Amino acid sequence: MDEKLRRIIEESSFKQVPGRYYYVKARTRPNGSHFAVIEDGNEVTVITDYVNELDVAGQNQTPYTLFALNISVPFHAVGFLAAVSSAIATKGMNILIVSTYSKDYILVAFDKTEIARSVLVELGFKEL
Repeated sequence: MDEKLRRIIEESSFKQVPGRYYYVKARTRPNGSHFAVIEDGNEVTVITDYVNELDVAGQNQTPYTLFALNISVPFHAVGFLAAVSSAIATKGMNILIVSTYSKDYILVAFDKTEIARSVLVELGFKEL
């Protein structure tokens, strides 16, 4: 990792968002509050901490932990997500990534929460 990216990560922080999250394909756009609802013209994907009220067409049964990555300089950190995903991959874990305008979020299997947290700290993130 280059020095500029290392400094950016060290000036950034992360926070675990409370709850267990699920990644589902819905038949229709759901009502209510969910972490993310993504419609791409082919399907409706929902990331939520509850699935009971959804009209689910397909569900990944794995519960996930959601981490919010607060990057110090969004849009100017080439390789930021690559560094995070590579570091987590070295521990044999997969991640799902959701980016918003001001933050990046990663989802990791719930049973790997502590491993992912330690990877983020080792990379240089401050935990909030």
